[in-house]
Amino acid sequence: MSKVWFVTGSSRGLGRNFVEAALSRGDQVAAAARTAASLDELVAAYGEAVLALELDVTDKAAVFDSVKRAREHFGRLDVVVNNAGWAQVGAVEELTEQDLRDQLETNLFGAVWVIQAALPYLREQGAGHIIQLSSAAGLMAMPLSGAYSASKWALEALNESLAQEVADFGVKVTVIEPGGFATRSGKNPDPLNNGHLSEPDPIYDGLRQRIAAFAGKQPAGDPAAAAQALLKLVDSDNPPLRVLFGQGFYPMLQQVYADRLKTWAEWQDLSAQAHGNLDQENR
Repeated sequence: MSKVWFVTGSSRGLGRNFVEAALSRGDQVAAAARTAASLDELVAAYGEAVLALELDVTDKAAVFDSVKRAREHFGRLDVVVNNAGWAQVGAVEELTEQDLRDQLETNLFGAVWVIQAALPYLREQGAGHIIQLSSAAGLMAMPLSGAYSASKWALEALNESLAQEVADFGVKVTVIEPGGFATRSGKNPDPLNNGHLSEPDPIYDGLRQRIAAFAGKQPAGDPAAAAQALLKLVDSDNPPLRVLFGQGFYPMLQQVYADRLKTWAEWQDLSAQAHGNLDQENR
């Protein structure tokens, strides 16, 4: 049975590949992008199977209207993909208030508006699958990615709570954590030149140089392969809450989590001291 999708950030990158993969197998897609003209080729190729929507996810009213239009147009929603997002690059000290607010408005609040708009329809159907694009940066933080990682870590927690809240309604939630994918010029994106840059403070120039030397060393994934993996994910009867897309960051994440467990274990005495012993004192 074919599925109906609602996908944000459909103009390029992983989002565009997700949309094309769904359409190519006969599914229908409400494809949302900041500029509707970027979707013209999809409409020309797939006709009525595509509903092109011009949407800025930071506009809450527009999000609710777009989701409603998609539901009315296709009659149902099966897969909701929160893909829209971008990266603010800069040291925490370099971030302006507007830098941080803009990052959260798109990556966090935009995703929340889509979820809130779609959930009533999914509950009514008693089925549906919410896909949240996070990042390896949602599991571990790198220098100069404080704002971006903060937005993705927030999404990780939000969707973990959401999954428990909506399970009884037959709604599934999966957080995808991609590593680097060759979404531009066939190369792994450079984190220092693949987002919005904060005004640089020369004191962090050395750090920027070290990050630049490391950038692009991770193996770049194939967006088309990621799209095929997503199809398998949404067709699964028991999809995971979290799944990594790509292999480059898996060894690093294994070490990150091992280090966290080790540190917590080493500081257990202090943890117990911090807890105190109120029960004995109150006897």
